[in-house]
Amino acid sequence: MVVLENEPIIDKTLIGKILMRRGLIEEQQLKQALDNQRSDERLIGEILVNLGYLQEIDIVVALIIQCNLPYIAINKYEINEDVLGFVPEDFAREFHVIPMERVGSILSVVMADPLDRRIKERIEERSQLKVAPFIATQTEIDQAIDRWYTRQYE
Repeated sequence: MVVLENEPIIDKTLIGKILMRRGLIEEQQLKQALDNQRSDERLIGEILVNLGYLQEIDIVVALIIQCNLPYIAINKYEINEDVLGFVPEDFAREFHVIPMERVGSILSVVMADPLDRRIKERIEERSQLKVAPFIATQTEIDQAIDRWYTRQYE
């Protein structure tokens, strides 16, 4: 399952507006999250989740809409264990990423933040492969990391 484009197609509509359009948050909730973001380096979606206004999956769906990114429930996916070596466990845990499969010179990687070019570039540099990003919730990725990296040591 390889999906590769040079860059995701990003709808210029801000994620907050997408969430409001979908009826998931109200303007005052978005304003509160934006106010919090001024003193906090977290992404707006993470702040909205921490405030209890949304679930992680709501943010993922908004990113799918905004960026036309492919979603995969990675915690339910069977990963080819050979690809785990392309992304060290500590890196996977820190940045909430997990490689899924390799096809030729393409490494499919599931990422909580597939728009972070620095993470993508670091994986490409280390693996010497082109990264095809997928998106999942941070929880789904962390569950997959726990499941698959633990298997390596059994």
